[in-house]
Amino acid sequence: MFIYIVRHGETEANVHGYLQGWLDKPLNEKGRSLAVMTGQGMKGIRFDSCISSPLIRARETAEIILRESGNGDVPVMTDDRIKEINFGSSERTDVKDASISWFFANPSITYRFESGESILQVMERTQSLLKELIERDDDKTYLISTHGCALRAMLNFLYDDPSDYWHGHVPYNCCVNIIEAKEQRVGLIADDRIYYDESMIVDRYKRKPS
Repeated sequence: MFIYIVRHGETEANVHGYLQGWLDKPLNEKGRSLAVMTGQGMKGIRFDSCISSPLIRARETAEIILRESGNGDVPVMTDDRIKEINFGSSERTDVKDASISWFFANPSITYRFESGESILQVMERTQSLLKELIERDDDKTYLISTHGCALRAMLNFLYDDPSDYWHGHVPYNCCVNIIEAKEQRVGLIADDRIYYDESMIVDRYKRKPS
């Protein structure tokens, strides 16, 4: 079994640097281009199934990748468990604001945003989907389209250092992580792979020096 997990392409919220969370914003032109290049880079991979967050930026990314990789006949199913973290009253906050900058530096996984969620809650729901797939052990290939915080939450138990929540950095737009699972043995065989030119990477969440 192979599971390809991708973060959505760029949105205007990414460009302007504010928290999206459950805000339902579409990809921008560059975001669609990144998804096109990612899909073209994945030609030759036959996906048996695709599961996406119901938020439009993730669904659109999945649809483009499937089309461009030659899997346009694969339907996109949605699952609320892989939605982005709900920032509650902090949604639309500038990511550089002092009230939120800690989240991208050294986040507490138990802190719950007012009217929203904690990272721990996101870990529980995203990992429940991933582990459900792994337990099937059905020798199929899956595409999962999700979000930055949700992706890190989903993969946290597979990282060498789970205490480093962001695994070095927030996942880049349209980066792809690949899991191979067989007979309950699970390994991360590709870590934040990109299928477009590295000069197009934009890291808007760089950690401040400690």
